[in-house]
Amino acid sequence: MNERKLFLIDAMALIYRSFYALNKNPRVTSKGMNVSAILGFCNTLFDIITRYKPTHIGIAFDLQGATFRHEQFDEYKANRQAMPEEIRDSIPYIKNLIEAMNIPVLSLEKYEADDIIGTISKKAAKQGFEVFMVTPDKDYAQLVGNGIYMLKLGTMGREDQIWDVEQVLKRFEIKRPEQVTDILGLWGDSSDNIPGVPTIGEKKAKALMQQFDSIEDIIANKDSISSAPIRKVIENNAELALQSKRLATIVTDAPIEFEEESLRLSMPDINKCNRIFEELEFRTFAKRFNEYYSNVKNAHQADLFSVNEGLFKQQALFEQSSLNNIDKIECDYELVEDIDNLERIVNILKTKDVIAFDTETTGLE
Repeated sequence: MNERKLFLIDAMALIYRSFYALNKNPRVTSKGMNVSAILGFCNTLFDIITRYKPTHIGIAFDLQGATFRHEQFDEYKANRQAMPEEIRDSIPYIKNLIEAMNIPVLSLEKYEADDIIGTISKKAAKQGFEVFMVTPDKDYAQLVGNGIYMLKLGTMGREDQIWDVEQVLKRFEIKRPEQVTDILGLWGDSSDNIPGVPTIGEKKAKALMQQFDSIEDIIANKDSISSAPIRKVIENNAELALQSKRLATIVTDAPIEFEEESLRLSMPDINKCNRIFEELEFRTFAKRFNEYYSNVKNAHQADLFSVNEGLFKQQALFEQSSLNNIDKIECDYELVEDIDNLERIVNILKTKDVIAFDTETTGLE
């Protein structure tokens, strides 16, 4: 099993999912704030971390404003309703929580979360990472393969689904995951207002892709289409089909780097997280969160003690050193319990040519 697992989360897809999952029974604070999206996001993120144990993680957000796809097609996503006010008000809290958990927020002007995840997924997979794209959006299926998977989180008690190449080929009835862009170019994608080819729905799109390799292949060989109406609609909408395919294609060379160390999962800022939980009245979630990270911290400290014990055993294998060590010199230990003593010790240390010190950190590495 690959020890390096990168999870990339489509933030807005998860936020909307969380909000509507609790919409019939919204979570509201004593001050009247709807925190359904925030609580759902926290629960899902915590579940991913505790169940799947990623070594690296990043969360991609769309930025406000037009993307390069809007420049290609004015009506791109024009059918979408305005973001609910409750979700809009939740986003700053979610970003603050992500920051408090020491997880990078990934965004890029003119590009969508899909393109950020697509680019980083490809770069990470080339470096030997196992990559999981956390999203319900079917267009991500075009990226699956060579160590890249889709994680579709379960809803209504259903189990999570991990899509590999086999699942993608079966779901879309295609020969290669890259052909998802051709399927969507023909079929369209109503959620993004990608038009597709008129009258070519899911069934006809799959049938055409059984016969041809791509939209370009269909257009070039349209005369071999047996159905006259389908042949005619392809002929009349060839450019629309190609444009729809371009809109459905996720960019994998966006100007963003895969920064392995910044994406490494580390300990959250527990105090900062708890202040946010208190404001949002997440008492039950805060209890789970703190219990888990208390156990993580204790396990990490136990690992450190185990490592130190091993080092001491190794030292015994060497001949007795001629250098001074802790057993050969007289030591003076002093416990510093207040600021006055701390300042006194600091002033003493300033007079020394060489000092050594050790620190305890909050990170896992």
